[in-house]
Amino acid sequence: MTEQTTTDLRSKVQAALDQVRPLLQADGGDVELVDVKDDGVVLVKLQGACHGCPMASMTLQMGIERVLKSQVPEVTGVESVTDD
Repeated sequence: MTEQTTTDLRSKVQAALDQVRPLLQADGGDVELVDVKDDGVVLVKLQGACHGCPMASMTLQMGIERVLKSQVPEVTGVESVTDD
């Protein structure tokens, strides 16, 4: 991917995350975009109540990933990263 393409893709992903963010914040959580890899995998960090929540994997897959894939076709998957 070119740098411009990567920047455009990152902007699209950020815009989609901004749409799901209020839902996460309503439950005391949040999501931070860490990176968008060349293969279309988006790396995010769950924060607040979402970090370590037993339902975090479901939130990630059924919520965040579903929205990102529907709004940004270049996204192939979403993975959560931690500071650990």
